[in-house]
Amino acid sequence: MDFDEHTALDAVLASFADTPDPRQRQILDAVTRHLHALVRELRPTTDEWESAVGFLTAVGRMCDDTRQEFVLLSDVLGVSMLVETMNGDAHGTAGTVLGPFHMTESPRRELGDSIDEVGTGTPCVITGTVTDPDGTPVPGAVIDVWQCDENGFYDVQRPDIQPPGNGRGLFHADDEGRFRLRTVVPSHYPIPTDGPVGRLLEASRRHPYRPAHIHVIVTAPGFQSLTTHMFVADSPYIDSDAVFAVKQDLVRDFTESTDAAEAERHGVTLPFRHAHFPIHLVRSGNAS
Repeated sequence: MDFDEHTALDAVLASFADTPDPRQRQILDAVTRHLHALVRELRPTTDEWESAVGFLTAVGRMCDDTRQEFVLLSDVLGVSMLVETMNGDAHGTAGTVLGPFHMTESPRRELGDSIDEVGTGTPCVITGTVTDPDGTPVPGAVIDVWQCDENGFYDVQRPDIQPPGNGRGLFHADDEGRFRLRTVVPSHYPIPTDGPVGRLLEASRRHPYRPAHIHVIVTAPGFQSLTTHMFVADSPYIDSDAVFAVKQDLVRDFTESTDAAEAERHGVTLPFRHAHFPIHLVRSGNAS
């Protein structure tokens, strides 16, 4: 059979016929069908196709131990949030994107410790509880948090200014599912624009900004892992996140406090901001 525009799809699909894993064959078939349909719809020139391959090659070359450009591409195209939304459970806290900066292991810290090792931003206290959807505490749940500083940079972006692990912490909830930590209020910031994803945003006249947020991953035996954000309510770009990750249930008030007794109890200076983040985990195997 000659390989031409009319036989191309059938020829490639037939080549996958002996794939032993059914799910793998389903994925290969679907990707091939949609990719061929896209090419037939757009009818790219050879130069345009080479440009597309060059773009993906450039994305790959931007990936290293501290930068994941493919995650960034997935984020700005809304695919990361689509996958999160499709796999979420309506009974638990909403999930969001992992983001490209969860590339460094968070240092283990005790409840109440500060993840800020620089001390130049607005002091902030984060408290929360981890429960199942019915409100039953999840003791010992592991809470992994990471954030940018008050200038919008993660530790891996400015290692000459921020020590490794700044803005990161791995905490364990107490017997009642409670956790608390000290930090600084994070800033809104642009996603990295010095690579191919940045050029894509520029070409489409999209801004690169994310509203201020704290990343959170929560795990516990018997429960589904949760990857989510805690968004600062009054942050710029809360309604136009470059990676489409904002969900209203995740937006929290970072309330200013001038209570001297509370400041002393938490070990922060006045004035400080406080936010509370209740987290609901869904048990493993629970149907959405």
